[in-house]
Amino acid sequence: MILKRIGIACAALGWVTSLWAQPRFSVDRDIANMGEVIFQLPTKATFAVTNKGDLPLEIKQVTPSCGCTAVEWTRAAIGPGEKGEITAVYDAAMLGVFQKELEVYTNASEEPVYLHLQGRVVSHATDYSGSFPIDLGTVRMNTNVVEFDEVNKGDCPVAEIQIVNTDRKSYKPELMHLPPYLSARYLPETLAGGRIGKIVLTLDSKHLMQMGLTQTSLYLARYMGDKVSDDNEISVSAVLLPDFSKLTARQLEQAPVMTLSSDSLDLGALNGKRKVSGTIVIKNEGRTPLSIRSVQVFNKALNVSLGNRKVAPGKSTKMKITVVGSYLAKAKNRPRVLLITDDPKHPKKIVTIQVKP
Repeated sequence: MILKRIGIACAALGWVTSLWAQPRFSVDRDIANMGEVIFQLPTKATFAVTNKGDLPLEIKQVTPSCGCTAVEWTRAAIGPGEKGEITAVYDAAMLGVFQKELEVYTNASEEPVYLHLQGRVVSHATDYSGSFPIDLGTVRMNTNVVEFDEVNKGDCPVAEIQIVNTDRKSYKPELMHLPPYLSARYLPETLAGGRIGKIVLTLDSKHLMQMGLTQTSLYLARYMGDKVSDDNEISVSAVLLPDFSKLTARQLEQAPVMTLSSDSLDLGALNGKRKVSGTIVIKNEGRTPLSIRSVQVFNKALNVSLGNRKVAPGKSTKMKITVVGSYLAKAKNRPRVLLITDDPKHPKKIVTIQVKP
């Protein structure tokens, strides 16, 4: 009888515990104050989401209050203690003060959560440093790093660089050292003082010479006769993927499957050391040998050594990654390692590196 009562009590406790286990939506802020937003320059705000519950959190839908705001959010379930995000891009198509609302539906509650965007759209900003952090003197850019990711042969993806002329004189932008696979358009071709324009870069993937990562540097001329330097450098990278479209169903079934021990590597702090290293284990869980076609780095501070480029089914190899401190601060790109393989489901894998000076 006593054992029976204990069993009933345990069952009741388990039922109560499961009853209270649920996802819990938590966000880093309810209001994103975007400050001064430049007219017709779309501006992004990101809300960091954390699941503080005991079950996976699903963001089912995010509905903006008007068509002037585009939204994206983490589609996969967010596990307990894990993070996701909601991103909103306001088009800044109208001058004046704005207040916009995002209605967020999750599996944590039947009631939506409301997030807000606010700011003021202006024709001329008093401070361009927020929207255009790259300072070239009388010209500023919103970025000096352009990445064309997951490109297939024949694709012609487009990327934009926003620029502003902070001088009173008109300015005609021009990129130096354009390779054959890149073309540029300047809108407008001549930029009046205090005005914003853009450089439209188009990648012609047919002219890429190698699989995997191709990197180059462009240079924005600030005045007639300008020279190339680290100050006006723009880093451009493209990742060309292998073509698996002609594989049969049988070949896909027998294909190699690559897994990594981790897709990120935290090497801590240099603390005066010349270099620090860490290891990632690469395993083949498929049915045929895995070929690692290419190992490349986005950042010249990284050195990589690989045990074997061909990994038999069920076997593994080690990849040692070393960060050289003297190059770390000079590189524009985030420290990452790119792997190109013959795994049809994972032809590209990127390992991100965290290291503090």
